[in-house]
Amino acid sequence: MSKIDMENIGLSQRFITESTLYSGFYIGRVISQYKDLYKAVTENGELTAEISGKFRFDAKTLSDYPAVGDFVMLDRNEDTGGNAIIHHVLTRKSAFVRKAAGTSNDEQVVASNIDTVFICMSLNNDYNLRRVERYLGIAWDSGAVPVIVLTKADLCDNLPQKLLELDAVACGVDVLVTSSLTADGCISVQSYLGSGKTIAFIGSSGVGKSTLINKLIGQNALQTQDIGNDDKGRHTTTRRELIVIPSDGVVIDTPGMRELGIESADLTKAFADIEELSTKCKFHDCTHAGEPNCAVQKAINDGLLSADRFANYLKLKKETKYAGLNSKQIENEKITAMFAKMGGMKNAREFIKAKSKRR
Repeated sequence: MSKIDMENIGLSQRFITESTLYSGFYIGRVISQYKDLYKAVTENGELTAEISGKFRFDAKTLSDYPAVGDFVMLDRNEDTGGNAIIHHVLTRKSAFVRKAAGTSNDEQVVASNIDTVFICMSLNNDYNLRRVERYLGIAWDSGAVPVIVLTKADLCDNLPQKLLELDAVACGVDVLVTSSLTADGCISVQSYLGSGKTIAFIGSSGVGKSTLINKLIGQNALQTQDIGNDDKGRHTTTRRELIVIPSDGVVIDTPGMRELGIESADLTKAFADIEELSTKCKFHDCTHAGEPNCAVQKAINDGLLSADRFANYLKLKKETKYAGLNSKQIENEKITAMFAKMGGMKNAREFIKAKSKRR
C-alpha cells in the first residue's frame, strides 16, 4: 500500500517537532467529524478515531476538542480494527472560531491550521457587504489570510459596480471572481493551492463552495445546491470535511453559515480605514458620536466613508465587547455604559433602587 504524503497535507517540521513530546503515539490529521467520532489520516491511510477518557476529562471547553484540520497524536497509524484513540491535539497555528450553538460563552473551532480562508459570496442573491465585513474580522483573527472569492459571475450584470463597492470594504484583501460555467472559471483560485497548503472555504449555503471545490479536485466529491429565490439556501454541506488534492495540499469545506456569532475578531484589519481615520480625531478616545473635529464623522459627511459600514463597525465592536460574557454580565455591561455619564454602575444601582421605591 502506498504511503500518504503527509507533507502535502500540511505536516510541517513545527508539528513533527512537537509530536516528539509524545513518545509511543503516531501523528495524524483530522479530516472529518461526526458527533463523537473523527476520521483521521496518517501515513498509512484513513482510520476512525475517538478521544480518550482522560482527554474528555481534561477538556474544559468545546475548543479543546479535536477539530477538522487538527494534527493529533493517536495510539496507532493504521486501521487494525476498532477505533483509534486520540490522546493529544498539537498546538494550532491558526483556528477559525465561532460561537457554539445554544451556549452563551462557549466557542467552537470550525477548522484549524489554515493558511488561507476563502470567503465565498455569490454575485446574485447572496451579495452582502456587511456580511463580508463580519467574515473578514473573524478570518483575520483566526491567524490565516482571508481572500474574498466571488462566485456565479455569469449571473451578475453589474460586476464593475460590485467590485467598486467591495473595494471600499476589502482593505487590501485579494478579491477573486469565479464562474462555474467556464473551463477557466476557477484559475484564479488554483494559484493559492500548493503542497502543504490548507485552504478553508466559508460562506452561506448555496454560494458555490462545493462546486468550486469539485472543480479544484477534478471530481464531484461534494453535493451542490443553488440558493433558492428566497435567498435562504439550504445546508448542502452538513459537516466540515478536509479533502486532499494530490500534490496541491488540502481544502476544508464547511457547513453554510449565513451569520456567525463573533467570539473574537480583528477589527483593526477588517476596518483598517476606520482605524486609520480614528488616529486623526482631535481626541484620542473619540467615540465618533458627536465630538468636535471627529475625522470619522467628517469622512462620512464628505462621502468618503459609508455610514452603513461605520454602523456595522460599531455593531461588531459591541459584539466583541460582549463575547464570552453570560447574560447577567452583558446586562451589567449595558447598564454601566448607559449610566457612564452619571458616574457608572454605582449611580446606576442607586437609580434603580430609587425607581423601585417609587413604585
